[in-house]
Amino acid sequence: MVNKHRVVVWSTGGIGSLMIGAIHRRQDLELVGVWVHSDDKVGRDAGELAFDTPIGLAATNDAQALIDLRPDCVVYAASGPERDAAAVPDYVRLLEAGINVVTTTSTNLINPTTYDPAHREQLESAAQRGGASIYASGIEPGFVLDQLVLMLTTQSKSIRSIHASELGMYDDYAVVDIMSYGLGFGQPMDSEPFVALPGVIVSEFQAQIRMIADALGVELDEIREEFDRRPTDTALDVAFGKVDAGTCGAIRMRAIGRVAGRDFITIDHVTRLSRDVAPDWPIGDGAITYRIVIDGDPDLDCALTPSLKDPQGAGIGWMSSGAGAMLATAMRVVNAVPYVVAAPPGLVGSLDLPLTLPRDVLQ
Repeated sequence: MVNKHRVVVWSTGGIGSLMIGAIHRRQDLELVGVWVHSDDKVGRDAGELAFDTPIGLAATNDAQALIDLRPDCVVYAASGPERDAAAVPDYVRLLEAGINVVTTTSTNLINPTTYDPAHREQLESAAQRGGASIYASGIEPGFVLDQLVLMLTTQSKSIRSIHASELGMYDDYAVVDIMSYGLGFGQPMDSEPFVALPGVIVSEFQAQIRMIADALGVELDEIREEFDRRPTDTALDVAFGKVDAGTCGAIRMRAIGRVAGRDFITIDHVTRLSRDVAPDWPIGDGAITYRIVIDGDPDLDCALTPSLKDPQGAGIGWMSSGAGAMLATAMRVVNAVPYVVAAPPGLVGSLDLPLTLPRDVLQ
């Protein structure tokens, strides 16, 4: 008989819904609770919320009731503009109760050593008090442009530079606050979005750069940042609204770790609303393509494009051109549940775990 880990999913947004579907079909995981933020979702069947099929489990906004279930792990996917500020108190409460946490919310937690010191201290203390662990991951950050980079370097004799890119279409991303005010899409070209403020790009990507540098045993001189954007020549109708011609239609963010006086590790995000904006910038084959280029002996060039042939067949009740990457993000933490439950108490990074191999993969 399979020893099942009892799991609660925290949030039923895009990623949370995918987690619900994935956990429901697993033989080694038992979905025992689902937390929702919106009052209008309370009492509704979690399966109907996630993928339009009832599973006999009602969603709730009663956090204490879910904690009282004593699950082995909470799979956390709540999102919003406050992100860590809102999530850390939840993490502390769960860890102190002895409940392990895997999360896609706190992206900088993918490298615990670079996480905000005040938050890190709170989480470490709570984890030790409760005897539980917390782990953050996703496809990016959490895998492709950090852990996969290091896996590729196991083939290297010497390395001159590493360039790791996300080339993404975000025309179907509907969160206005992030797209318009955070990233500047649809805004005048002389506006100043949050991402363009000094230090923001370094703060966002330093966890990955420092993970790679530390693992390779090189000392960073500094991490510098670059931000660029391009206008769209035509008006666009995208998920978060109308974008006028002449306003921002593509952005490029780069964080560059310098070693021994030269650029050594570059994390590069090129994000567009239409494929014909910024045609001179790199572009991927699908909605989102990841590319890793290692200049060294040997040279290595790896491209990864996650996609879904049949979103409905994968248990996704909605369509998105980036659904493959979203499912990969969800599975990075769902697949990690048994490994995090077995880990010693504390903050766990991907390099602290064995390969988080999936279960029940045959169809």
